[in-house]
Amino acid sequence: MTTISVSGGAFAAYQVIVGRGLLQQAGARIAPLARGRTVIITDETVEAVHGAALTASLAAAGVQSRIVAVPPGEGSKSFAQLERVLDRLLEIGLDRKDVVIALGGGVVGDLAGLAAALYMRGIDFVQIPTTLLAQVDSSVGGKTAIDTPRGKNLVGAFHQPRLVLADIDVLATLPARQVKSGWAEVLKHGLICDAAFFDWLAGEGAAGAKGDPAALERAVIRSVEIKSAVVGEDEKEAGRRALLNLGHTFGHAIETEVGFDEDALAHGEAVALGCCMALRYSAREGLCSSQDAARVEAVIAAAGLPTRLDQAGAFEADGLLALMAGDKKAEGGALTLILARGIGRAFVAKGVDADKVRAFLIAEGATG
Repeated sequence: MTTISVSGGAFAAYQVIVGRGLLQQAGARIAPLARGRTVIITDETVEAVHGAALTASLAAAGVQSRIVAVPPGEGSKSFAQLERVLDRLLEIGLDRKDVVIALGGGVVGDLAGLAAALYMRGIDFVQIPTTLLAQVDSSVGGKTAIDTPRGKNLVGAFHQPRLVLADIDVLATLPARQVKSGWAEVLKHGLICDAAFFDWLAGEGAAGAKGDPAALERAVIRSVEIKSAVVGEDEKEAGRRALLNLGHTFGHAIETEVGFDEDALAHGEAVALGCCMALRYSAREGLCSSQDAARVEAVIAAAGLPTRLDQAGAFEADGLLALMAGDKKAEGGALTLILARGIGRAFVAKGVDADKVRAFLIAEGATG
């Protein structure tokens, strides 16, 4: 079991605990934080698999709990579900001493975290991520949000959790596609700033993409270490934290164009494709070698993830470009991309020439 501290000048420090059997220990670990009641926000699928174990653990530690379940899928990151969750919290009568627990993947974590941020101007919440993607990415760092038809995660708040429990055992219940989707975010961390980690992921560590528990545990620990260091320096993405969005500007635009249809394209799949596109664009602009871009594509393909635009569907260059211009990192309508000077050497590129990006999208297979 490994404990990683997340701390920064603007928020209270908290722990991310990575290990096995943590769901059964959750009650004892949450009890010191829960001075009153807890409400578990989850989705209907996760409730059926893990809800009873969590409520039993809380009860054994003397912690009262209620469950609020939303439909599974990206569609629950919406104004309608946010309103429904907040109304249930009001109906239950939570006060500022009570705690919200997010039990689920990134959708649940984002929705529950935003509800906790808004409820009575902010109450404590705990993340218990049940997907690999959530364990290595969305549960750490305090980003909470919902989607709108105009884009992904455009309405939200920064609200740090009090505790994160990343139980490796729960990953065994995931479909293979979800494990691969989360693996994209793991690979992303290596591409940003740790070439040696990427090398391990491309070799011995590749077993994690197939569900090997030991490889998954090491991958989660290193990913959280990387993310916690970045978040501690830059909580609100004023600078270095933007690096964590490698692949996301391309990926979010593609996700929006397919209507957030996870059957067509899961979030991690979009990130994987976006990372490949970011490396290929970097190579096209002479920022990194074509060999690095090709290696990244080969490693991502070997993990069973998409690497080419036509694997996600048919797209128009202008439509994708318009969505990229509306990305949260854009400034004054000018494009900001996370690009790379090589594996492990990502950087923030501001004021990127939109005409060059449009030409690149057409070269990638989008229609002009």
